[in-house]
Amino acid sequence: MRVVVIYKDQTDYTRAVTDFLRDFQHQTGHELETLDPDTVDGSQFCETYDIVEYPTIIAISDNSTLQNSWSGLPLPTISEVSYYVQ
Repeated sequence: MRVVVIYKDQTDYTRAVTDFLRDFQHQTGHELETLDPDTVDGSQFCETYDIVEYPTIIAISDNSTLQNSWSGLPLPTISEVSYYVQ
């Protein structure tokens, strides 16, 4: 399972995302993958999964099937996301 946090740096929601990432790692011991939608890889990823709102957290199975996604604020709870982290 893969969980990716897609967000743009230096925006009004950046602090909420960085706090969530820090708290998630502290509480679960897992670090979430992050992706900037303004990069080439990020743009392709967003196009593939039809992501148009930021921040977005997306859970993808090992065969690249979308399992769940959360868009915008407020961010989901850590327990909601940790279910998808192995």
